[in-house]
Amino acid sequence: MSEKRDFYEVLGLQKGASDDEIKRAFRKMAMKYHPDRNPDDKEAEEKFKEVNEAYGILSDAEKKQRYDQFGHAGVDPNAGFGGGAGFSGFGGFEDIFDMFGGGFGDMFGGGRARKNGPTRGNDLQKAVTISFNEAAFGVKKDIKMTKNVVCKSCNGSGAKDGTASKTCPNCGGSGMVATTQRTPFGAIQRQTPCPECHGTGTIIETPCPDCNGKGHNRKSVTISVNIPAGVDNGTIITLRGQGEPGKNGGPPGDLYVIIDVTPHKLYRRSGQDLQIEVPITFEQASLGDELEIPTLDGKVRYKIPAGTQSGTSFRLKGNGIVNTRGTRKGDLYVKVIVEIPTKLNNKQKKAITEMAKVVNMDCYSNKKSFKDIIKDIFK
Repeated sequence: MSEKRDFYEVLGLQKGASDDEIKRAFRKMAMKYHPDRNPDDKEAEEKFKEVNEAYGILSDAEKKQRYDQFGHAGVDPNAGFGGGAGFSGFGGFEDIFDMFGGGFGDMFGGGRARKNGPTRGNDLQKAVTISFNEAAFGVKKDIKMTKNVVCKSCNGSGAKDGTASKTCPNCGGSGMVATTQRTPFGAIQRQTPCPECHGTGTIIETPCPDCNGKGHNRKSVTISVNIPAGVDNGTIITLRGQGEPGKNGGPPGDLYVIIDVTPHKLYRRSGQDLQIEVPITFEQASLGDELEIPTLDGKVRYKIPAGTQSGTSFRLKGNGIVNTRGTRKGDLYVKVIVEIPTKLNNKQKKAITEMAKVVNMDCYSNKKSFKDIIKDIFK
């Protein structure tokens, strides 16, 4: 089994990265390796899990502090510290908590949570593909997905309707029992999950027949999401409480909707600005003309001056993408490209030759020919 990678390395960050940097890196990596974008790709699936695990630790202030101080051992209850022989007899980081009577828990901002206390539900992720125009103007989408939902028959209790769970007699409802472990420091008492109730503190004598005592069912659901105008590829929209249900009265998790925008055939996007290339003829470039420019809001007319060079860009202010707050629009940059004809008959070739005799170098603002420039360089 390969050694677990550093969580900062997984997200492409340096140690000490800010919360915003961690969040941005997670969005980027989650989009890159999301299973919906990499079907049947086992390697991408593993990397996606790795990214989620890294974010789960580094986005939690307490876990991040433990990880920064102790590495993987600080956030893995099943991992020992290793190294010194004095710690070799411990089962993991939690044993150190027990040895010092919760002192480490106080150091990190509070004691350990009870095993049977309210637990927040898991967060979920779902990628949604939208068109370029839908991203520009906003759209309402229905997301279909399969997830755990609270059992309606028992309302999440896990007990059959008309019955109730009872306090576990083995642990008295605490969910934990005391065990003694021999270590190099002597016998140490530690708390472990109760084997009778599996740490819940309660025992269900008559399980709900619809969920088999789990308190939730796996079902296909449809969730509506309002995608605001101006979202970009990789944007994450958070739907609070739309994740999986919590345990023991805990709140539900959140659903993170990852936006995947289909590229446009004409426009290229850079933030709120748009770029488009418009072909023009030699005649239009030389004499100037009024062009018809397609924008997201319809066609507009724009006059280019005589002598416009191929590759010149013009800005159409306010014809870009609105920001997600709806307060400001970007601009549209129009790049004109002079198209050179490729299939000429003899008559057309002759006409161009005659034109070339008239349009001499004087017409090019007295610029030197390329041939003369080369001569000057290699004199």
